[in-house]
This record gives sequence, structure tokens and C-alpha cells, in this order.
Amino acid sequence: MRDERGRSPNPEPLGRALDELKRDIAPQTPLAEAQAAWPTVAGERIASVTEVVEEVDGVLFVDCRGAVWSQELALMEPRLREILSSAMSSPGPQEIRFRTVS
Repeated sequence: MRDERGRSPNPEPLGRALDELKRDIAPQTPLAEAQAAWPTVAGERIASVTEVVEEVDGVLFVDCRGAVWSQELALMEPRLREILSSAMSSPGPQEIRFRTVS
């Protein structure tokens, strides 16, 4: 159904189409799910200085820019793990470990 100029009458916003494509091609693993949920769970400020990088035997590893961030987030680990687990459809991590990277 195109108009007289050959255009679709109700084009879909590009951002929405890209979000759907990204969701469709993303691997369906606990790590991928944690990576997708992390910015919402951690918040914008924490997400800007951290990166979820690895999951091994139920332990999620998060790299942090700076030792202070690693220490602070380690203190917040139980709460962050609880929020992350509730945001994931698969079982959440048993533990989150924060590592300092330079």
C-alpha cells in the first residue's frame, strides 16, 4: 500500500526498527540479557563507568573505571544483584564481582 509517490503511508521510525533488529539478533544468553538490563538496573551514572563483560558459573564480572567504583559497587552488590535478577527472564547471577580496569 503505497501512495501516489510510491511511499509507504505509515513509515516506521528507524529507531524502533533498529531496536527490534537488535533484539532479534542478540544472543539469548544470561550474559547478553545482563548486558542489556545493566544500564537500567545500575542507572546512567554507574553504567557510564562500568561494563558487564563476562559470566562464569553464575558469577557476573563487571569492569569498573577506577578502584573507588569497584569498592563502592562491591558494597552495593546484594542490592544490584537483586534488581538485576528481577529484571532478567532467566535466573540472575549468583554473585556480581567488580574489577578495576585502567
